[in-house]
Amino acid sequence: MSNADQFCEDIEKNIEMLEDHFCQTEDLMKKELLFNNQKCVVMYLDALVKKELLQTSIIEPILESKSDDMKNTIHAAEVNKTSMLSETGDQLLDGYCVILLEKDHQCYLASVGGIEGRQPQEPNNERTIKSAHDGFVEDFGSNLHLLRKRIKSPQLKVKYYSIGNITATKVGIVYLENLANKKLVREVERRLTSIEIDQLYLTGELEELIEDYPASPFPKILATERPDRAVSYLTEGKITIIVDGNPRVLVAPITFFAFYQAPDDYSSRWMIGSFFRIIRIFSFIITISLPAIYIAIVSFHSEVLPIGILYTIRTSLEYVPFPPFVEAITMQIILELLKEASIRLPSPIAQTIGIVGGLVIGTAIVDAHIVSNMMIVVIGFTAIASFVAPINEMGTSVRLLGFPVMIAASLFGFFGIVFVLMLVFMHLSKLDSFGTPYFAPLAPLKKEDLKDTFIRLNIRKLKTRPTDSRPAYAKQLGQTRSWKKK
Repeated sequence: MSNADQFCEDIEKNIEMLEDHFCQTEDLMKKELLFNNQKCVVMYLDALVKKELLQTSIIEPILESKSDDMKNTIHAAEVNKTSMLSETGDQLLDGYCVILLEKDHQCYLASVGGIEGRQPQEPNNERTIKSAHDGFVEDFGSNLHLLRKRIKSPQLKVKYYSIGNITATKVGIVYLENLANKKLVREVERRLTSIEIDQLYLTGELEELIEDYPASPFPKILATERPDRAVSYLTEGKITIIVDGNPRVLVAPITFFAFYQAPDDYSSRWMIGSFFRIIRIFSFIITISLPAIYIAIVSFHSEVLPIGILYTIRTSLEYVPFPPFVEAITMQIILELLKEASIRLPSPIAQTIGIVGGLVIGTAIVDAHIVSNMMIVVIGFTAIASFVAPINEMGTSVRLLGFPVMIAASLFGFFGIVFVLMLVFMHLSKLDSFGTPYFAPLAPLKKEDLKDTFIRLNIRKLKTRPTDSRPAYAKQLGQTRSWKKK
């Protein structure tokens, strides 16, 4: 510990040290006061404090005080005392103000932060019908509040980390102490503490730094903006990672089938929830293989179709100069362009672009005999199926995988499709997320976990937690009906 990092009893020198520490920035504000006829200086970063709170909790009590104890004078929620320059600088960046006293080598740090941010609202990309309609925001404290509001348990534990040599981004892991696997917690901590980076702004950057198999197209960590989804995974023994300044939180470990589960599955009766879950999982097969199946049938295996349907397809292809593979690639690229344009543009213009792209361009491209009618139907159906996935990242990954399947279909027909799909499922079976098999409970097969995978059984049957995250105990309570029908 060097003397250069410690305050002295000269208040002017202490002020100069703080100003030099912040490179003489002009938003480091300084206000001189008198505290019991003693010179007192309050310093703070202008953009990080709440001015009304600073005035009522710090400045006015100091001016009106007759006490000799500064700690009993100010009314801040948290007051610390330190003589370290580096600690003072870190606290100022967290929304504290520093109170320097004449002939005192220690200073007081009082919390006066509280800049209002965005209010919790339902995320646009994870909408539900019957579930909660709030969502995570950019403020770390607000996100933690949304979790603690739902889990009122002293077992909910939070650990803080600072990542980024320049940005010093606040990152926290949240888990249930009595439920989360200790080896899993240590592994997450090891990966977070091993990160060496100058700046960390986004949740996606942290996801890439800690995930297994970054070259795989499938997401190995689930990113969500829904507190109810994050809470459901916490109660299964999983770990939630919050990054300050981001509305998306990360959940690990995760499995492939979790990306096709939605909160509405549990808000509806079990038969309805199971029906829609089967549709979502079926949409994965449609998205990855439907254009390829069409290409294979038209190019190699037209005999598998009834003569009526075959005649319709041949008629639509009569004046199209391009092979089906070129048609499919062209329409997929157009679809992605329209989607990206709709996302980037303001809502009223995005709706116009969607109508123009879907109707005008679609009709014109068919009339110009560039693409057949049947290809428009196939690509449209594929696009709808890809948007069914509750987590958008999975839908995008599956659309990307459709391209190699189409290439294989154009070269080898059904044999190419089967070969690529076999590679995809082999890859899924090989992946893992923080030591958890990614394709569980199918690979390896765990019969006890199948009750909440393809279908969602009656809640009375869900008496054990999923074992993919290796929770400390699997049994769940409260899944029975104690009343009897008269």
